[in-house]
Amino acid sequence: MPGRAARRVSPVRPTLRRVSDSPGTTETPLARTRRARRVDRALEVRYPDARCELDFTSPFELLVATVLSAQTTDVRVNLTTPTLFARYPDPAALAAAAPDELEEILRPTGFFRAKARAVTGLSAALVERHGGVVPHRLEDLVKLPGVGRKTANVVLGNAFGIPGITTDTHVLRLSLRLGYTTSEDPLVVERELGELLPRKDWTMACHRLIFHGRRTCFARKPACGACPVAAWCPSAGIGENDPVRATAMLKG
Repeated sequence: MPGRAARRVSPVRPTLRRVSDSPGTTETPLARTRRARRVDRALEVRYPDARCELDFTSPFELLVATVLSAQTTDVRVNLTTPTLFARYPDPAALAAAAPDELEEILRPTGFFRAKARAVTGLSAALVERHGGVVPHRLEDLVKLPGVGRKTANVVLGNAFGIPGITTDTHVLRLSLRLGYTTSEDPLVVERELGELLPRKDWTMACHRLIFHGRRTCFARKPACGACPVAAWCPSAGIGENDPVRATAMLKG
Protein backbone atom coordinates (compact mmCIF):
# COMPACT_ATOMS: atom_id res chain seq x y z
CA MET A 1 0.00 0.00 0.00
CA PRO A 2 1.20 3.60 -0.64
CA GLY A 3 3.02 5.23 2.26
CA ARG A 4 3.95 1.96 3.99
CA ALA A 5 7.60 0.86 3.90
CA ALA A 6 8.27 -2.63 2.63
CA ARG A 7 9.01 -5.13 5.40
CA ARG A 8 12.30 -7.00 5.34
CA VAL A 9 11.97 -10.68 6.12
CA SER A 10 15.04 -12.34 7.57
CA PRO A 11 15.83 -15.79 6.22
CA VAL A 12 15.10 -18.70 8.55
CA ARG A 13 18.28 -20.30 9.84
CA PRO A 14 18.40 -24.02 10.59
CA THR A 15 18.76 -25.10 14.20
CA LEU A 16 22.22 -26.42 14.96
CA ARG A 17 22.64 -29.80 16.64
CA ARG A 18 25.03 -30.58 19.47
CA VAL A 19 27.26 -32.36 16.98
CA SER A 20 27.75 -31.69 13.31
CA ASP A 21 25.16 -32.69 10.74
CA SER A 22 27.92 -34.23 8.64
CA PRO A 23 31.63 -34.95 9.10
CA GLY A 24 33.94 -32.09 8.26
CA THR A 25 31.40 -29.25 8.58
CA THR A 26 31.50 -28.06 12.19
CA GLU A 27 33.34 -31.00 13.74
CA THR A 28 37.09 -31.38 13.60
CA PRO A 29 38.67 -34.79 12.90
CA LEU A 30 39.94 -34.91 16.49
CA ALA A 31 36.49 -34.14 17.87
CA ARG A 32 34.95 -36.83 15.67
CA THR A 33 37.52 -39.37 16.85
CA ARG A 34 36.82 -38.53 20.49
CA ARG A 35 33.08 -38.73 19.88
CA ALA A 36 33.36 -42.10 18.13
CA ARG A 37 35.32 -43.53 21.04
CA ARG A 38 32.86 -42.10 23.54
CA VAL A 39 30.01 -43.71 21.61
CA ASP A 40 31.83 -47.04 21.53
CA ARG A 41 32.36 -46.94 25.31
CA ALA A 42 28.67 -46.20 25.85
CA LEU A 43 27.67 -49.08 23.57
CA GLU A 44 30.03 -51.37 25.48
CA VAL A 45 28.08 -50.57 28.65
CA ARG A 46 24.75 -51.07 26.88
CA TYR A 47 25.75 -54.34 25.20
CA PRO A 48 28.29 -56.14 27.42
CA ASP A 49 27.41 -59.42 25.70
CA ALA A 50 28.05 -58.15 22.16
CA ARG A 51 29.59 -60.92 20.06
CA CYS A 52 29.39 -62.73 16.75
CA GLU A 53 25.88 -64.19 16.67
CA LEU A 54 26.75 -67.00 14.28
CA ASP A 55 27.42 -70.33 15.99
CA PHE A 56 30.72 -72.03 15.08
CA THR A 57 33.38 -74.31 16.50
CA SER A 58 36.10 -73.75 13.90
CA PRO A 59 37.27 -71.16 11.34
CA PHE A 60 35.81 -73.36 8.59
CA GLU A 61 32.37 -73.42 10.21
CA LEU A 62 32.41 -69.65 10.69
CA LEU A 63 33.49 -69.06 7.09
CA VAL A 64 30.67 -71.19 5.72
CA ALA A 65 28.11 -69.77 8.15
CA THR A 66 29.03 -66.21 7.19
CA VAL A 67 28.58 -66.97 3.49
CA LEU A 68 25.20 -68.56 4.27
CA SER A 69 24.09 -65.52 6.31
CA ALA A 70 23.64 -63.39 3.19
CA GLN A 71 19.98 -62.40 2.71
CA THR A 72 18.84 -64.23 5.83
CA THR A 73 19.15 -64.04 9.61
CA ASP A 74 21.85 -65.42 11.87
CA VAL A 75 19.11 -67.31 13.72
CA ARG A 76 18.11 -69.13 10.55
CA VAL A 77 21.72 -69.97 9.75
CA ASN A 78 22.25 -71.30 13.29
CA LEU A 79 19.25 -73.57 12.85
CA THR A 80 20.69 -74.92 9.60
CA THR A 81 24.42 -75.38 10.25
CA PRO A 82 24.21 -78.21 12.83
CA THR A 83 22.71 -80.49 10.20
CA LEU A 84 25.07 -79.16 7.54
CA PHE A 85 28.27 -79.77 9.54
CA ALA A 86 27.11 -83.11 10.89
CA ARG A 87 26.79 -84.27 7.28
CA TYR A 88 29.82 -82.38 5.89
CA PRO A 89 32.29 -81.73 8.77
CA ASP A 90 35.27 -80.45 6.76
CA PRO A 91 36.15 -78.77 3.44
CA ALA A 92 36.85 -82.05 1.67
CA ALA A 93 33.45 -83.46 2.58
CA LEU A 94 31.59 -80.29 1.65
CA ALA A 95 33.47 -79.95 -1.64
CA ALA A 96 32.30 -83.43 -2.59
CA ALA A 97 28.67 -82.92 -1.52
CA ALA A 98 25.92 -84.01 -3.87
CA PRO A 99 24.23 -80.81 -5.08
CA ASP A 100 20.66 -81.99 -4.50
CA GLU A 101 21.38 -83.16 -0.95
CA LEU A 102 23.23 -79.97 -0.07
CA GLU A 103 20.56 -77.75 -1.58
CA GLU A 104 17.87 -79.47 0.48
CA ILE A 105 19.79 -78.79 3.70
CA LEU A 106 20.34 -75.15 2.74
CA ARG A 107 16.81 -74.53 1.45
CA PRO A 108 15.63 -72.74 4.64
CA THR A 109 18.35 -70.08 4.27
CA GLY A 110 17.01 -68.85 0.93
CA PHE A 111 18.86 -68.65 -2.41
CA PHE A 112 19.90 -72.21 -1.58
CA ARG A 113 21.13 -73.17 -5.04
CA ALA A 114 23.51 -70.21 -5.25
CA LYS A 115 24.63 -70.79 -1.66
CA ALA A 116 25.24 -74.48 -2.33
CA ARG A 117 27.48 -73.59 -5.25
CA ALA A 118 29.25 -70.95 -3.16
CA VAL A 119 30.12 -73.20 -0.21
CA THR A 120 31.19 -76.14 -2.38
CA GLY A 121 33.34 -73.81 -4.47
CA LEU A 122 35.08 -72.23 -1.50
CA SER A 123 35.51 -75.66 0.13
CA ALA A 124 37.16 -77.02 -3.02
CA ALA A 125 39.44 -73.98 -3.11
CA LEU A 126 40.41 -74.53 0.53
CA VAL A 127 41.37 -78.12 -0.26
CA GLU A 128 43.25 -77.29 -3.46
CA ARG A 129 45.06 -74.12 -2.32
CA HIS A 130 45.40 -74.47 1.43
CA GLY A 131 45.27 -78.16 2.22
CA GLY A 132 41.80 -77.86 3.71
CA VAL A 133 42.86 -75.21 6.23
CA VAL A 134 41.24 -71.77 6.39
CA PRO A 135 43.99 -69.16 5.85
CA HIS A 136 44.43 -66.37 8.38
CA ARG A 137 45.48 -63.65 5.94
CA LEU A 138 43.00 -61.23 4.39
CA GLU A 139 44.65 -61.41 0.99
CA ASP A 140 44.23 -65.20 0.92
CA LEU A 141 40.67 -65.23 2.20
CA VAL A 142 39.34 -62.76 -0.37
CA LYS A 143 40.70 -64.94 -3.17
CA LEU A 144 38.33 -67.75 -2.16
CA PRO A 145 35.15 -67.99 -4.27
CA GLY A 146 32.31 -65.98 -2.75
CA VAL A 147 34.44 -64.43 -0.01
CA GLY A 148 34.70 -60.63 0.15
CA ARG A 149 36.32 -58.32 2.67
CA LYS A 150 33.29 -58.32 4.97
CA THR A 151 33.27 -62.12 5.26
CA ALA A 152 37.05 -62.24 5.56
CA ASN A 153 37.05 -59.72 8.40
CA VAL A 154 34.37 -61.68 10.25
CA VAL A 155 36.55 -64.78 10.11
CA LEU A 156 39.77 -62.96 10.98
CA GLY A 157 38.27 -61.13 13.93
CA ASN A 158 36.24 -63.95 15.46
CA ALA A 159 38.10 -67.13 14.55
CA PHE A 160 41.69 -65.85 14.63
CA GLY A 161 41.54 -62.78 16.88
CA ILE A 162 42.91 -60.53 14.12
CA PRO A 163 41.15 -57.12 14.28
CA GLY A 164 38.99 -56.20 11.32
CA ILE A 165 36.15 -53.83 10.37
CA THR A 166 33.03 -55.72 9.33
CA THR A 167 30.98 -53.47 7.06
CA ASP A 168 27.68 -55.29 7.26
CA THR A 169 24.37 -53.50 6.69
CA HIS A 170 24.09 -52.32 10.32
CA VAL A 171 27.64 -50.97 10.46
CA LEU A 172 27.11 -49.11 7.19
CA ARG A 173 23.81 -47.61 8.32
CA LEU A 174 25.00 -46.58 11.78
CA SER A 175 28.28 -45.14 10.47
CA LEU A 176 26.20 -42.76 8.36
CA ARG A 177 23.75 -41.91 11.14
CA LEU A 178 26.51 -41.30 13.65
CA GLY A 179 28.33 -39.02 11.23
CA TYR A 180 31.45 -41.16 11.01
CA THR A 181 31.30 -41.05 7.22
CA THR A 182 29.27 -39.61 4.35
CA SER A 183 29.93 -42.61 2.11
CA GLU A 184 27.92 -45.75 1.46
CA ASP A 185 30.92 -47.49 -0.11
CA PRO A 186 31.97 -50.37 2.20
CA LEU A 187 35.66 -49.86 1.42
CA VAL A 188 35.48 -46.18 2.33
CA VAL A 189 33.49 -46.87 5.49
CA GLU A 190 35.96 -49.60 6.51
CA ARG A 191 38.84 -47.17 6.14
CA GLU A 192 37.18 -44.20 7.82
CA LEU A 193 35.79 -46.20 10.72
CA GLY A 194 39.19 -47.82 11.19
CA GLU A 195 40.77 -44.36 11.46
CA LEU A 196 38.40 -43.38 14.28
CA LEU A 197 38.85 -46.40 16.54
CA PRO A 198 41.92 -48.15 17.96
CA ARG A 199 42.84 -51.20 15.90
CA LYS A 200 42.56 -53.51 18.90
CA ASP A 201 38.88 -52.51 19.26
CA TRP A 202 37.81 -52.91 15.63
CA THR A 203 36.18 -56.34 15.92
CA MET A 204 34.26 -55.65 19.13
CA ALA A 205 33.29 -52.13 18.08
CA CYS A 206 31.62 -53.61 15.00
CA HIS A 207 29.80 -56.18 17.14
CA ARG A 208 28.50 -53.37 19.32
CA LEU A 209 27.30 -51.39 16.31
CA ILE A 210 25.57 -54.49 14.95
CA PHE A 211 23.91 -55.16 18.31
CA HIS A 212 22.79 -51.53 18.45
CA GLY A 213 21.42 -51.68 14.92
CA ARG A 214 19.47 -54.86 15.62
CA ARG A 215 18.15 -53.85 19.03
CA THR A 216 17.75 -50.06 19.11
CA CYS A 217 18.81 -48.11 16.01
CA PHE A 218 16.44 -49.78 13.56
CA ALA A 219 16.52 -49.04 9.84
CA ARG A 220 12.98 -47.70 9.49
CA LYS A 221 12.34 -46.12 12.88
CA PRO A 222 15.09 -46.03 15.49
CA ALA A 223 14.23 -45.92 19.20
CA CYS A 224 15.92 -42.55 19.76
CA GLY A 225 14.19 -41.96 23.10
CA ALA A 226 15.87 -45.04 24.57
CA CYS A 227 19.24 -44.68 22.84
CA PRO A 228 22.36 -44.57 25.05
CA VAL A 229 24.31 -42.48 22.51
CA ALA A 230 21.65 -39.97 21.46
CA ALA A 231 23.60 -37.09 23.03
CA TRP A 232 26.47 -37.70 20.59
CA CYS A 233 24.44 -38.64 17.51
CA PRO A 234 23.78 -36.07 14.75
CA SER A 235 20.74 -38.12 13.69
CA ALA A 236 19.11 -38.18 17.13
CA GLY A 237 15.42 -37.41 16.85
CA ILE A 238 14.70 -39.07 13.50
CA GLY A 239 12.85 -41.93 15.21
CA GLU A 240 10.64 -42.41 18.24
CA ASN A 241 11.58 -39.81 20.84
CA ASP A 242 9.15 -40.59 23.62
CA PRO A 243 11.16 -42.59 26.21
CA VAL A 244 8.31 -44.92 27.14
CA ARG A 245 7.33 -45.75 23.57
CA ALA A 246 10.99 -45.99 22.53
CA THR A 247 11.77 -48.41 25.35
CA ALA A 248 8.86 -50.61 24.27
CA MET A 249 10.45 -50.85 20.81
CA LEU A 250 13.77 -52.27 22.05
CA LYS A 251 14.67 -55.82 21.09
CA GLY A 252 16.84 -58.36 22.80
